[in-house]
Amino acid sequence: MSEIARALEKNHGSIHYAVSLHGGIVPVERRRSRLALSLQEREEISRGLAAGHSLRQIASTIQRAPSTISREIARNDGPDGYRASTADRLAWDRARRPKRCRLAVHPRLRRVVAKKLHLEWSPEQISGWLKRSYPQVEEMQISHETIYRSLFVQARGVLKKELVRHLRTRRMMRRCQKASTRGHGQGQIADAVSIRERPAEVEDRAVPGHWEGDLISGSNNTHIATLVERKSRLTLLVKVENRETQTVVRALTKKVRRLPSELRKSLTWDRGVEMAAHKKFSIATDVQVYFCDPRSPWQRGTNENTNRLLRQYFPKGTDLSAFTQADLNRVALRLNQRPRKTLDFRCPADVFDETVALTG
Repeated sequence: MSEIARALEKNHGSIHYAVSLHGGIVPVERRRSRLALSLQEREEISRGLAAGHSLRQIASTIQRAPSTISREIARNDGPDGYRASTADRLAWDRARRPKRCRLAVHPRLRRVVAKKLHLEWSPEQISGWLKRSYPQVEEMQISHETIYRSLFVQARGVLKKELVRHLRTRRMMRRCQKASTRGHGQGQIADAVSIRERPAEVEDRAVPGHWEGDLISGSNNTHIATLVERKSRLTLLVKVENRETQTVVRALTKKVRRLPSELRKSLTWDRGVEMAAHKKFSIATDVQVYFCDPRSPWQRGTNENTNRLLRQYFPKGTDLSAFTQADLNRVALRLNQRPRKTLDFRCPADVFDETVALTG
């Protein structure tokens, strides 16, 4: 659903709501019956009426029975008021006659299924047991998928939603077997170098050029990449269109390559998959990327603290896509010109400039 939200540029919550209405099950696509009149045939009927042709002539033109043409015209305002597009739309609307599911039609079957669900039987176990217990009784047969649909699609109004808690997984929506995060790299990044292998010079902040980075998020799945230099606390903000790794790495590469080579030594990031393409970043910038331990934000304390300061300018719930790179540069400049207690009330920009002068 996160991928769907990003593709549609919508909030994850709105996608979840829309999917939950159908219980996570793809609705059956509506199709016209091959016996129903098509829009093209209705256009022929309309043209025939305008030309003054008889019903039999019109029927012969489209190779339909005269009675079919007669009923079509009668139910759509008669010969004088017939309009092909209106008739076609009304026919599509009138065709919405949902078939009642088997559990709704057969109360005995519904009671048996509900009883077995209370006993923590899975829908597949119930379906298999019914086939063995009632092999000759068609009305007592039901597929496990129909049971799932009746549980998760509450619009059917057949099985009570409370019965979901008796399922083993207790999830509130049907989940496709292919809908797995396995292989997506969630929480795992190929060839990630642990923060524990980071050089000692990074820890004591004596040497400039070591950075910490992360994304701050806003509404509608919008993000900004933040980079903080550990020695000077200088902050760089980078506009990213989304959090896909190729997008983030490309934007970071462009920003970092503008720095002097002496100030491009390392980057410490969390386990976010937006840096899955870290090797490409390292090749393009000659900056080694180190990754924090899972759920250990304190290992990037400088960046975490800076992100909290940035919330003054980008409150939670803000749509970050509204800010241009020029806007982000202005915010970064303002933050870099604020004195910091940890720098003995000097500004990060001044400390960084001094560092550049010394390295130059």
